[in-house]
Amino acid sequence: MLRSAHSADIGLIGLAVMGQNLILNMNVLICLEISIFSCSAPILDKGFTVCAYNRTTSKVDDFLANEAKGIVPEPCSELLEIKSCFLTPLLPPSLLPIPFCAAPALRGFSTLCWHDSIVGTNVVGAKSIEEFVAKLKRPRKMILLVKAGPAVDAFIEQLVPHLEQGDIIIDGGNSHYPDSIRRAKELEAKGLLFVGSGVSGGEEGARHGPSLMPGGSDAAWPHIKEIFQKTAAQSDGEPCCDWVGQTGAGHYVKMVHNGIEYGDMQLICEAYDILKHGLGLKESEIGDIFTKWNTGVLDSFLIEITRDILKYNDEDGVPLLTKILDSAGQKGTGKWTAINALDLGQPVTLIGEAVFARCLSSLKGERTRASKILGGPQIKPFEGNKEQFIADLEQALYASKIVSYAQGFMLMREAAKEYDWKLNNPSIALMWRGGCIIRSVFLKDITAAFRKNPELENLLFDDFFNKAIHDAQEGWRRVVAQAILWGLPTPAFSTALAFFDGYRREQLPANLLQAQRDYFGAHTFRVLPQYASAKLPEGQDIHINWTGRGGNVSASTYSA
Repeated sequence: MLRSAHSADIGLIGLAVMGQNLILNMNVLICLEISIFSCSAPILDKGFTVCAYNRTTSKVDDFLANEAKGIVPEPCSELLEIKSCFLTPLLPPSLLPIPFCAAPALRGFSTLCWHDSIVGTNVVGAKSIEEFVAKLKRPRKMILLVKAGPAVDAFIEQLVPHLEQGDIIIDGGNSHYPDSIRRAKELEAKGLLFVGSGVSGGEEGARHGPSLMPGGSDAAWPHIKEIFQKTAAQSDGEPCCDWVGQTGAGHYVKMVHNGIEYGDMQLICEAYDILKHGLGLKESEIGDIFTKWNTGVLDSFLIEITRDILKYNDEDGVPLLTKILDSAGQKGTGKWTAINALDLGQPVTLIGEAVFARCLSSLKGERTRASKILGGPQIKPFEGNKEQFIADLEQALYASKIVSYAQGFMLMREAAKEYDWKLNNPSIALMWRGGCIIRSVFLKDITAAFRKNPELENLLFDDFFNKAIHDAQEGWRRVVAQAILWGLPTPAFSTALAFFDGYRREQLPANLLQAQRDYFGAHTFRVLPQYASAKLPEGQDIHINWTGRGGNVSASTYSA
């Protein structure tokens, strides 16, 4: 086991699986004797020294004695291929990718030989908060990976008395962004810096490269940038990590990420339902369709794992998926996104419907009773062209995803105004391209759209996405219409299409709605410019005595 005599570059509190894996990601040390003809050079992977602490101190001892101890692989004489700035196969997957920028002499060679290797870690432990703080380099950088809520505040309260001006507390948990806004303000008032960072990718992402979304005190970023960007996943040679914005921006962007994740998953579930119950396909056949989809515009982590799930059989040869209770759980981040969209007046309809779909699924008992009482269409064998319908379904899924992401970026744009954040949309899209649950090829196009026009008002206004959704909409409409005729619920597909149709309409029936509000509640209305007059002045809130029996005093104005 390798131990540094110097102070730790960063500390981490919370040794559950995510915490342990993130530590190993940040500090794994790989010393390879590389022979290229007569040349040899060591290669270092990250190699940051990390101080580990846990409230239950026995976990620190266990971690240091086991996971953080390091391994010694067998010598190998196989050839390794250099691709760009990385050594690729024949190393254990847990040790990839390995930057060789520390050994510039290796650049330009196509092959090299791995003779000897020692793998170790630079992890030091602490048994108390005082010892933990004392082992950190200044300015001290501390990551909290503990349960969101009171536990975060409790650890901050314990840390603060031992810190100095400019020290940095980083909350890497799944905190709600208002808590991060509050913590940033409280700590900055004490001369300390705060970062609330979204971490996506689960346990595997934490170990091999997550998507990191840090935001908070701007002054903290230069001190943590190198560690964060080297720890994060890489996509096309770029780190899936950049500074998001101020106060609670990091956790806000992670919240929206999770909301979009809800939407993506619901869309995929609806596609599965249509293929299984509409077209009558078996899980293995649907798995083949998802395999094909994963080679095109839908290429993504969620499509990939859905393919694997569909092809996974239990010991009796029956698809395991068919044995799983159809009642979905949720941790609340999708709900947070939907509630915030309502608070900010943004029509993030797809995420909202995805949350409600999970709520409906949880009513298993009621649905079972309803299935015996409530009538509806009986699904008949599909008589059309199945291949064409499957192609339509692929287009419907693609178009609905475009709408979902467009809504997510609409929400973040409004949040930036509301909370005075300077959000970087191209960087946000880039951060989601690798390491996270919603990673996909599709995000490259979103990154390109915002790089071309950082002030893009809506993703649907970009030429690429405008054309994509135009080309997809005929098939999209056929799928939604057929699902309705079958009686199959498609809340995500349907609401995405309804949003698209509403968004592209210059005139909506909200004029009648506002007249109704004024009729029964004197809530006023405004008149279209071309119909302005002395009686109906332009730009003013107007109340009409619709019946002659009401008064002329308006109840309140409205925001139009």
